[in-house]
Amino acid sequence: MSNVAQIPTSFGHELRACLRCKLVKTYDQFRESGCENCSFFNMDKDHEMVGECTTSNFTGVISVMDPSRSWSARWLRIARFVPGCYALAVSEALSDDLQALCEENRVQYVPPKHV
Repeated sequence: MSNVAQIPTSFGHELRACLRCKLVKTYDQFRESGCENCSFFNMDKDHEMVGECTTSNFTGVISVMDPSRSWSARWLRIARFVPGCYALAVSEALSDDLQALCEENRVQYVPPKHV
């Protein structure tokens, strides 16, 4: 796991958010380097996982430089994640299979409240 996430190279319609941690990057960035918080999804090796583990259906973007000291990062439950750009909310949930993968890797998954 990297200690800093890639910053999106553009802020257009190609942005996607990780369904587990809400990290925001472009589709190509997820294909190239995966998710810095959720490396067990192996998006950089299995490119089909990018479509399954990310969504373009999210609201807002926040940039967090020091998640452990940011009250907004604590409020968004991203305080333990790497510095980067994050969605304020995602509008889709992980599939049951991917939720099981999170459980197998002993990482918490909190589904969105309004799915």
